[in-house]
Amino acid sequence: MTTVEGVRGELSGAAQPVDLSGDQARAERVAAARRHRRQLIDLAIRVVSLAIALTLWEVAAWNVDPVLFTSPTKVAVAAYHMVLSGELWTYLWPSLVVLAIGFAFAVVLGIGIGLLLARFWVLDVALTVYITFLYSIPSVALVPLIVLWAGFDTTAKVIILFLFAFFPMVINTYQGAKSVDPKLLEVGRAFRCSERQLWWNIVLPASLPFIVTGLRLALGRGLIGMVLADLYTAISGIGYLIVRTASTYQVDKMFVPIVTLGLLGVTLTALLRLAERYVAPWTAASRDD
Repeated sequence: MTTVEGVRGELSGAAQPVDLSGDQARAERVAAARRHRRQLIDLAIRVVSLAIALTLWEVAAWNVDPVLFTSPTKVAVAAYHMVLSGELWTYLWPSLVVLAIGFAFAVVLGIGIGLLLARFWVLDVALTVYITFLYSIPSVALVPLIVLWAGFDTTAKVIILFLFAFFPMVINTYQGAKSVDPKLLEVGRAFRCSERQLWWNIVLPASLPFIVTGLRLALGRGLIGMVLADLYTAISGIGYLIVRTASTYQVDKMFVPIVTLGLLGVTLTALLRLAERYVAPWTAASRDD
């Protein structure tokens, strides 16, 4: 009898639901700790890498003519004086204005045209060949023509930067919208979704990873176009500062805007990654995994 009661007790205990909330919370804590540890390791690697790079730069500058090369310590001193006097900001601000305007136009038109070309086959057949034709032409080759038409003011700089940043946006957006699974669209139509609902709930979410990649590529090319526009117009901007300091053999001051451009690119790319976590969190989550 005791044995029968024991078996009944075991069966009744086995039938009770198992509480998995504690295991789930423990797993989440372990995953969070692992991510935090990985972030610390990444930060340490970046700091060590930066220290090694600056040390090698400093050592290399000892054996080179100061007229042709300089050290990071001299660049830091020159940057301090240029920031303190406002010289760096005076030349950087016009370039940032050009970057903001040209990049905004490139993003809006690039995403819009890319989505339209991908969703409407008539536009795809009619206009894709022109996109390919213009993209095949090096943007640098069009700069003298743009300067001839638009002059040397801000308008020409915006057009040049727009040309550099537009094509990565339109091509990546086009590829993203084209890569949408047709079965998803069929399911959406089966549930009588409108065209607006198909775009908002299926096409755009599936295209977002490609659009974010296009933003990064467009940002890098936009910075190149910004400096190139300054070099051709040679009136204002950070590119003009580079030309002026190089022509007067102020190498330490010449490196200041160059390093500033690199830091600007790193900062803007980091902001894009942060925005990606809010706009397309599933892509960031998959990359973290």
